[in-house]
Amino acid sequence: MIPCQSCLTSLQPGNSGSICRFGNIDPILKRRLADLGVAEGSNITVKRCCLWGGPILLECDGQLLGIRQKEAAKIEVSVS
Repeated sequence: MIPCQSCLTSLQPGNSGSICRFGNIDPILKRRLADLGVAEGSNITVKRCCLWGGPILLECDGQLLGIRQKEAAKIEVSVS
């Protein structure tokens, strides 16, 4: 298993990684992400980071989704 290296917010647009673990995020958000196919072990690519604390646009399995930076900071990824 690849050790977790950083949080999701540390990835720059265009960089990819694999989700290692979800930190202390809201269980409802965790369930919603799972419903969208985002779970531990999923490969994600950061498409865009909005300015002034706006959302981060991610791609997971060909699907685009946005997540608040506050929640993204609690998701640990291993960079690929």
